[in-house]
Amino acid sequence: MTDAAPFNSDLLTLTQWLSPAFPLGSFAYSHALELAISDGSVGDGAQLARWLEDTLRFGAGRMDAGLLVMVLRGAKVDDIADLARALAPTRERWEETFAQGTAFARTVSSMGGEAIPAMALPVAVGVAARRLSLETRDVAALYLHSFTANLVSAAVRFVPLGQTEGQRVLSGLHDVIGAVASGALGATADTLTSAALAADVTAARHEEMPVRIFKT
Repeated sequence: MTDAAPFNSDLLTLTQWLSPAFPLGSFAYSHALELAISDGSVGDGAQLARWLEDTLRFGAGRMDAGLLVMVLRGAKVDDIADLARALAPTRERWEETFAQGTAFARTVSSMGGEAIPAMALPVAVGVAARRLSLETRDVAALYLHSFTANLVSAAVRFVPLGQTEGQRVLSGLHDVIGAVASGALGATADTLTSAALAADVTAARHEEMPVRIFKT
């Protein structure tokens, strides 16, 4: 380690925005993990790790990182916001990202930052983070870490999974998070695709789940 580099407070700003303490209501969303746990698809740490890795590499992780990166690179925000809406595979998935994005935009705007309209979460984070002096890959990686940590928290509560096991799962996904963030650097509207079919079907089925703890 070295102390030579100057401190960049923008890193703390981004960490605050993506912290569980930031009022997004993220605790209420499981990204359909609730149903995967309920039907036995996810019942331990190993199964959770596989489910999350697939979601990161092939599903919402890949999609959100790409949307975020495109905004950070200066793409027209309205176009990316429309793209985010079009790419949402189910009603609940859209409600999840839009509700959290709206809460994020409202809070950041109220704190004296840029006035951000209601939009999907990765787009809103991208708009706010444009003014930060941070590497694009680092912003994407921290976003994905926050996304993953929230789902680990849901699993800890609902499997139930021990706190330590949950942290093992999250730590074990760090390299995956880094790889997905790096892979998103070349994202365009033409290359932004997903192939998490099982997760998408689970999300659609969750909409009909009669008894639930989570909104999604």
